Amino acid sequence: MTKRKNLKKGESVSWQSHGHSVQGKVKRKITERTEAAGRTVDASKDEPQYEVESDRTGRRAVHEPDSLRRKGSSS
Repeated sequence: MTKRKNLKKGESVSWQSHGHSVQGKVKRKITERTEAAGRTVDASKDEPQYEVESDRTGRRAVHEPDSLRRKGSSS
């Protein structure tokens, strides 16, 4: 089992979107079923997801922790 990342609000991260690397910031950690970034997010305390915002476009998205990389981190 992989150790879960514990990202904080405002932390710089990157993720892959349509084959491109996107840079942005964590807006919030989601730990319950809710609406975010235009969709229903089925998150929980045991399986959180993160709402992130692109630095370039300002668009928001929701990703699982394993999809996000701390900016400047290779893991």
